[in-house]
Amino acid sequence: MPDPATEVVALLSDLVGIDSVNPALVPGAAGEGRIVEHLRERLERSGFATTVVGRPDRPSLVAVPPGEADLPTVVLNGHLDTVGVAGMPEPFTPRVDGDRLYARGAADMKGGVAALVVAAEQLVASGAQVRPVLALVADEEDASLGSEAVIARLPDLGVRPDVCLIAEPTDLALSRSLRGFAVVRVTFAGRAAHSSQAEQGVNAVTHLGRLLHAVDERAAAVRAAGGDLMVTVVRGGRSPFVVPDSAECLVEVRTTPERPGAAALDEVRALLDPRWQAEPELIAARNGWRLDAAGPAADLAARLGEALGTGPTFDAPYWMEAPLWQEVCPTLICGPSGGGLHAADEWVDLGQVRRFATALPAVLSTLDAGSRETGVQSAVTELAGRPASRRSRR
Repeated sequence: MPDPATEVVALLSDLVGIDSVNPALVPGAAGEGRIVEHLRERLERSGFATTVVGRPDRPSLVAVPPGEADLPTVVLNGHLDTVGVAGMPEPFTPRVDGDRLYARGAADMKGGVAALVVAAEQLVASGAQVRPVLALVADEEDASLGSEAVIARLPDLGVRPDVCLIAEPTDLALSRSLRGFAVVRVTFAGRAAHSSQAEQGVNAVTHLGRLLHAVDERAAAVRAAGGDLMVTVVRGGRSPFVVPDSAECLVEVRTTPERPGAAALDEVRALLDPRWQAEPELIAARNGWRLDAAGPAADLAARLGEALGTGPTFDAPYWMEAPLWQEVCPTLICGPSGGGLHAADEWVDLGQVRRFATALPAVLSTLDAGSRETGVQSAVTELAGRPASRRSRR
């Protein structure tokens, strides 16, 4: 069998060489089509049955190994899309400097994807009594179209997962938790008037400013409780010499794992004065997540942490797709990282990539299905009924 430590670096170099910038973030960008096709061809050569899932212009890939369907099943999840490449002279040319590989997507998260693919191939080649199903998805960086489409197809593909491992960059630490988020649009209605006779109008921008002050006053308490609160976008007014009759802002709320993302609407509503003629609207929300204290994900986290010499110490301040997968089965997050995520100098630590790719087959080959209770069908039903306006990633 090929050495996973060597194989994973070669595959990583191939993957970062393929432009997969998310077109929802950069209009006209390449998207995930080419990288899905590259991985589909490779995995079929390794004996996997592959299915391309989702919209033709935003495909995701599910790869199911040969063998018995009733073996303990682990979903190995990673996203294939990347953010844009502004400021990067050669974003898709891997450059190695010592143990760092520089390129767009190297750490977020093609290093993790390469390790998952190589580990799954090793498990199949060795005849391990485990079923590694690869779920390599589109659009994680925006609206999670890929994971939602894949989750909806799992029953049709005969996949009944016992546990899901997401290889997002964590410096090989196990993620203990991640925060949820919400975005609330607040619109203000005023009354236009000539600015020389301002008393005849109602200044919507003034009311918006009062909300900005209220948000700043409240933010300290929200942060002390583990969340966050801020205004990130403001708009108002149409021209000089006119009292503005409309304004709006976006209020961003980060929530603790125990608090639903949708609760942000009440948080913002409590800051509004009825005299401001303000209307809040929840336009995006995602719940947070916490690693199970016991069960398949906790057991796998313990064994993986022992193999890697790490533990559940990472509390992610940002959102990842674990809450979606947790609705399907117990889920954990662990993967190789580096630096410069979403920046012009992104790099991944090749030592971490090699360690992860080497540890995974040994750890996953001893996977115990446990009770095999799963929430696949309930998750599919819930996702199908969720309003589109609340499905945006960030």
